[in-house]
Amino acid sequence: MDYKAIEQLIKTAGESGLTFLEIETEGIKITMKKGGEETTQNVEAIKPEEVSEVTAEKEEAREVKEAQKTVEDKNIVSVVSPIVGTFYSSSSPETEDFVSVGSKVKKGQTLCIIEAMKLMNEIEAEVDGEIVEILVENEQMVEYGQEIFKIAIK
Repeated sequence: MDYKAIEQLIKTAGESGLTFLEIETEGIKITMKKGGEETTQNVEAIKPEEVSEVTAEKEEAREVKEAQKTVEDKNIVSVVSPIVGTFYSSSSPETEDFVSVGSKVKKGQTLCIIEAMKLMNEIEAEVDGEIVEILVENEQMVEYGQEIFKIAIK
């Protein structure tokens, strides 16, 4: 597998909406994860005995990373979209956003509006805390269950 073939593979996988792809051929192993934590592209020829060593090292690193993430996530609450619709960060284009990263929020405070079938649905904070991440852009379509905010609880 040459560079052009690998490049075309990456492009095709990215356009297709695949979230995971693993190929092993001619001593080359390529693993791609879209939207995940790691992307691996081993383009050098790897001997079969080396593959198990590399895989074990990556598995160990992934386990450590997941353990750290679990500790961090205990104080993080994800706000997910309860419906499919269009995300709005403010009540109108002329007004300020309801919240931004770093904003302190109280339970019941409006975080955003999601429009579905011409109905405006206010999404409220379920906990007191601080906005640490906004995962969607203004006027972006959101899916049911999609994470839209992360709130660090006190």
